[in-house]
Amino acid sequence: MSGNGEGDGPQAVDVHQHLWSPPFLAALRARSTPPYLKEWTLYLDGEPPFTVHPEDHDVAARAELARADGLGRALVSLSTPLGIEALPPGEARPLLDAYHEGAAALPAPFGAWAAANVHTVDADAAAEALDHGFVGLQLPATALADPEGFDRCTPLLDLLDDRDLPLFVHPGPAAPAGDVPGWWPALVPYVQQMHASWYAFRAFGRPRHPRLRVCFAMLAGLAPLHGERLTARGGGRGAVDPDAFLETSSYGPKAADATVRALGVDVVVHGTDRPYAGPRDLALGEAAQHGFRVSNPHRLLTGEERTHAA
Repeated sequence: MSGNGEGDGPQAVDVHQHLWSPPFLAALRARSTPPYLKEWTLYLDGEPPFTVHPEDHDVAARAELARADGLGRALVSLSTPLGIEALPPGEARPLLDAYHEGAAALPAPFGAWAAANVHTVDADAAAEALDHGFVGLQLPATALADPEGFDRCTPLLDLLDDRDLPLFVHPGPAAPAGDVPGWWPALVPYVQQMHASWYAFRAFGRPRHPRLRVCFAMLAGLAPLHGERLTARGGGRGAVDPDAFLETSSYGPKAADATVRALGVDVVVHGTDRPYAGPRDLALGEAAQHGFRVSNPHRLLTGEERTHAA
């Protein structure tokens, strides 16, 4: 896999992009039930049909765009709202194999997160995928929302512990919600899922995995801003977990500023969710920008410069 981060020092990183390779597109088009792709229209349970723009998944064009964004690495992940990880193994495996095949072959500056089935957890299959140079493992927030989810996913988290690799938590599928506007999934179930996974990790994940580095997409749905309520309801004073990171996709200066005020600058990392959103000026100054794009992602991915005792 290209984009492996080797060089003279830490590089600017976008930890959250999506890019569907030719093998993955072919696997989606081979299906006739959700998730599937008919020409360039995507069909999912719980969301209206979505028109996919071919140029968004043009590998060469996206590589040039990443370089124009000043990135040394752009980390691709499986589009978890597709629901692939929750499919029975017989359905999930061809899609996961196609995703891993295509992602591992992407040119620089791309790297990628591996994916895993959470319907029937198979740590050996996840280990095999990680062997191909993936930076860590992405899991859907829906799989890590309660104690049962952490019980089920423990073999996968143990695998990351053993290899000292990070976890990326991304919104999962949106449940069907009737006649709702197109923005509903992104603003309601995705935010709810990330909020739940943030607090579930605090309650059930961190005690079991004290050294696991984890990154929550979309600022964990702004869950950290509820720290005052956590304290008021007996959840403690909300001490900052230096190995629980939040990436910035879909949010701007107001949300980023509030998150930094709640947790500090050292746990925020740059993510865009390309092709669905692009980079934004978070208006927090050059030092913060360097931290978000360079030093904090480096610590997330490598574990170097930990701020607590080993």
